Amino acid sequence: MSEASDKRFEDVEFGEDLPEVDVDVSLDNVKVFAEAAQMMAGRFISHEEARAAGLPGAIVPGIMSQGILVGVIHKWAPNAEIVNVDTIFRAPLLVDSKPTASGVVTDIDEESRVIEIDLTLKNEKGDTPVVGTAKITL
Repeated sequence: MSEASDKRFEDVEFGEDLPEVDVDVSLDNVKVFAEAAQMMAGRFISHEEARAAGLPGAIVPGIMSQGILVGVIHKWAPNAEIVNVDTIFRAPLLVDSKPTASGVVTDIDEESRVIEIDLTLKNEKGDTPVVGTAKITL
C-alpha cells in the first residue's frame, strides 16, 4: 500500500497528537454495530432494558469502543498495522452521548520500529470512560 496519505515511521514525533474524532454512538448506530457483532443484548440497544438492569441507560459495547479507538489510529495513519491494543473501561460509555476520541504518541522505539499511542474516549462532560494504549508499526 503506497498512497500519499500513508504515514512514515520517520515522520512520527514523540508527543504528536492524533486528530480528534467526533464519535457517533447514537442508538441507531449502536444497534447497527450490535446486530453485526451479534450482541443484541438489551443493555446495548434499549435505554429501558439497560435502566431495568441498573445502568444509567444503554451502553456502548466494549468492542465498539475499542474499534473506535483503533479507528483514530487509522484516520491518522491509514497504513498502520496494529500490534496490540490494551483497553481500560473505567465507566460505561453511554449510548446517545457525544464522545470524542483522541490519541497521542507516547513512545517511539527506533530499534523495533514500534510506536506506542495512548488513546482516550472522552464524553461531553470531560470524563474519560475508556482509555487505551496501542502499539503499532508503519
